[in-house]
Amino acid sequence: MSVQIKFKMAEGCADLAPAKAHPDDAAFDLRSRIDAVVQPGRAALIPTGLFLELPEGYEAQVRPRSGLALKHCITVLNSPGTIDAGYRGEIASILFNAGETPFEVRRGDRISQMVIAELADVALEAADTLTETGRGEGGFGSTGRN
Repeated sequence: MSVQIKFKMAEGCADLAPAKAHPDDAAFDLRSRIDAVVQPGRAALIPTGLFLELPEGYEAQVRPRSGLALKHCITVLNSPGTIDAGYRGEIASILFNAGETPFEVRRGDRISQMVIAELADVALEAADTLTETGRGEGGFGSTGRN
């Protein structure tokens, strides 16, 4: 059963509505509402014209597009950017240019993608000890390159 999520677009932005390129895609493409240039080594906040009404127990995650990352070194700086159910402002993407040349964004360009996910109902419980595992406290490269 599909979950229905309400959205609205800013005035004059109906053509920018989020969409999946293929029915079995995990993410909706998000498009730029403006023309902009992201300079090398800099970030820019790019608005999409999209406003969401996520139900309680859901979040939206804004993620980079793989083609932009590979071809232009463009990523979403706080990836994944979390949109909480209570937020009603415009969705925007913080694009970061890790490349060496300015990156031009044009209105209507697909700039990022959005996954909507159901959240588990989690409660944190304070404890004096945690169970032992084979990994233990090893992290940040502790398992080697492979």
